[in-house]
This record gives sequence, C-alpha cells and structure tokens, in this order.
Amino acid sequence: MMGSVQHREGEDGKRYDVFHTDCPARDVVDHVTSRWGIWVLISLRSGSLRFYELRESIQGISEKMLAQTLRALVQDGLVWREVEPTAPPQVTYGLTEFGRDVGEPLTELFDRITLRLSPRNAE
Repeated sequence: MMGSVQHREGEDGKRYDVFHTDCPARDVVDHVTSRWGIWVLISLRSGSLRFYELRESIQGISEKMLAQTLRALVQDGLVWREVEPTAPPQVTYGLTEFGRDVGEPLTELFDRITLRLSPRNAE
C-alpha cells in the first residue's frame, strides 16, 4: 500500500510527517512555495543563468531576496551553484535533477494559468 502524502517513508528509511513542524520535507515545500522560490525555479527551467540574469528575469525581486532564495534552494538541493574565479566572480545557477522534478509541475501550473487567462487579465 502506498503511503499517504502526510506520512511517507523517505529513501533513507526515515518517516516524514509533513504536518509536523520538524519535518524536513516541510522546509523544502516552504522554500519552493515562498514568494520568490517558484519564480526562481520557473526562470531556471530553460537552463542555467547568472545571478544578474536571474535578477533581470524576475521583475520586482531585490538582490537581497534573490540571494536568500537561492541560498535556501541550493541548501535544499534544488539548485546548483557554480562560481567562476574571475574578478568579480561570476556565479551561475541551474536546476538539479531534484529541482527539475519539483519545478516541472510548477511550470505546468504556470503554463495552464497563463493559457486560461483572457487577454484583458494579462495586462
């Protein structure tokens, strides 16, 4: 029998309870569904981007919020980070396999919403 969404056993054999405040899966969901987490994952769906490219692709996000969001998503294993040792350093971000798996339904949701919006709502 498959486990419920609330109680699921992870690959390491630990049991996750998403309604418990100490559940590590809950932290990942919080980061993904944060105000900016979704937009970072959607922005990276087409490939890797440098920090400034991400900032330009997500209108309204501050550098501070982008840095905090990226830090959380990297720590969760959803996004990878590569630093080129140049002056100034060039930092590139992309989706990990886990990030692509999580981002795919978000991208589908975004695409469905934008397809259903009338032209009047899109302005």
